[in-house]
Amino acid sequence: MGVDTALFDLDGTLINTEVRNKAIWQLLLDNHDLDHDVAVFMGRRGRDVLPEVFPGHDIDQLIAEVFSYDDHPGLPEVVPVPGAAELVRRVAAYGSRIGLVTSAHRTWAEHRLDQLGVRELFEVLVTAEDVQVGKPHPAGYLLAATQLRAEPDDCVVFEDSVAGITAAKAAGMRCVAVATTHVGEDLAGADLVVADLTAVGWPLFS
Repeated sequence: MGVDTALFDLDGTLINTEVRNKAIWQLLLDNHDLDHDVAVFMGRRGRDVLPEVFPGHDIDQLIAEVFSYDDHPGLPEVVPVPGAAELVRRVAAYGSRIGLVTSAHRTWAEHRLDQLGVRELFEVLVTAEDVQVGKPHPAGYLLAATQLRAEPDDCVVFEDSVAGITAAKAAGMRCVAVATTHVGEDLAGADLVVADLTAVGWPLFS
């Protein structure tokens, strides 16, 4: 029997937001006159990264500042990754279990899944609030598998970030990397790399 559970990341995987997210993190860095590569934030919870980038700062205050940039003029538009909604519907029609594991907060995740028109197809949402430590730690993916009553080797993960791929593989799951945020050797840890989700079939790895 092949994998029968699909676990999706959100930002950069189902919705193309990482260019926007990089712009927001850059606003934070610029406001504090800090020179740092924004790529460190990709795929990870801000709460986990900020102490590394802003040692000694009030993390809650920094997070509030980041949220204040949400309506900043000129930010890139949030658009679906091509084929994302169609793939989720294909997995659901096959009868497989579906979960979301994201470093974003629940309100953001639910809103974006509603926009994609697939919110009701997700049996489980694991968001930033649900784990003690985020990606690249595997806790989120293991929690989603437990809630879906699936074994790790029954799961295939769809991810766009290095942190997410690392988390998926550490959880003992197979991983499809979507090349929206990283390219080339950065995605070498995945079992399969695709440009977007338009050509991805289901089931996989049977």
